Amino acid sequence: MHRNKPELLSPAGDMERLKMAVAYGADAVYLAGTSFGMRSFAGNFTAEELPQAVKYAHEHGVKVHVTVNTMARNQEISRLPAHLELLNEIGVDALILADLGAFRMAEKYAPGCHRHMSTQVSIANYESASAWYDLGASRVVLARELSLEEIQEIRQKVPAELELEVFVHGAMCVSYSGRCLLSNYMTGRDSNRGACAQPCRYQYALMEEKRPGEYFPVFEDEKGTYILNSRDMCMIDHLEDLWHCGVDCLKIEGRAKSAYYAAIVTGAYRHVLDAVVSGETVDPIWRDEVEHVSHRHYSTGFYYGEPGQYYADSRYIRQWQVVALVESCDDQGNAVLSLRNKFAAGDKVELVGPDQKPVFFTVPQMEDMEGNPLLEPKTPQMRFRMQLPLAVPALSILRHSVELSG
Repeated sequence: MHRNKPELLSPAGDMERLKMAVAYGADAVYLAGTSFGMRSFAGNFTAEELPQAVKYAHEHGVKVHVTVNTMARNQEISRLPAHLELLNEIGVDALILADLGAFRMAEKYAPGCHRHMSTQVSIANYESASAWYDLGASRVVLARELSLEEIQEIRQKVPAELELEVFVHGAMCVSYSGRCLLSNYMTGRDSNRGACAQPCRYQYALMEEKRPGEYFPVFEDEKGTYILNSRDMCMIDHLEDLWHCGVDCLKIEGRAKSAYYAAIVTGAYRHVLDAVVSGETVDPIWRDEVEHVSHRHYSTGFYYGEPGQYYADSRYIRQWQVVALVESCDDQGNAVLSLRNKFAAGDKVELVGPDQKPVFFTVPQMEDMEGNPLLEPKTPQMRFRMQLPLAVPALSILRHSVELSG
């Protein structure tokens, strides 16, 4: 079985998140235009921004995959050729597709782009994977419901040239490969066209037909009432198992999540993956980083069996907040930063950056851009100067511990 070093594929919901993913170690990013992508509420990229995104990524040696994986309707499909031609013209590396018609159109209108089959296709067996390869797909994103053993068997029974991509981190859907209509019925927002309202996270009660307005709590093993709530996936402790399965790409979910999330999770997986493949001991500090982003209770998905559900609530665990972003820094640690959330001189903060382990320090007195003493920057996005404990690259992050879970 071939065992290439897997590609690390990170989400890029907008240009800021793309730059973070690139800086923190992604081999490739996936993003979308303003239509035909499965995350309507990510920032996404306009027709004018897409060429800039591709240019920036390619200049940094990072590939760009563009999602074209919504289930398009008749009135939309006529606009797809122009979109595909644009993606082909600007040098997009791969298209992530789900619809057979769109797949065929991509061959015609974007011949320079590889075609990857989205997890929305629910590829769960080797015959399905091989069929898409025969049709011209170079990669399939396997269904998230598969176990390690099933993935390994698929790898053994499909052509060696067919690349296999799997999710390793992020939100999971209670419905099979995201094929859900609950959002459509309850809110009018189509989950299969990128607009899911996540009603699976709501708290439900039971109402008997003849007793309207009288609600009865729903219990499952007396664990609570969030019966549809799924855990988040986290496979950072098991990358060696995935590598040994022969997968070609490890995908981080989260185009609708923050730039901070894109940076921290990408950086954590980058360091752990590099250590695993080189046979080095994994530094636990990188494993700990995935606890520093907003997330629901973690599980290992379906890789080792049923992931189980967390019934008590659907809250996010948020225990860290970004306070500032490093714009520039010289060799002596003299830095220019921009404010994200309030903090002040004397506060305990943590500095983390591209290829930089977290460092705790006490905030010194700062200066505004005119050189005036500054104890507490207060204006959103304001730029100021600070002496950092060490030199760090641009896009490093200053954060502090704060309980924001909810």
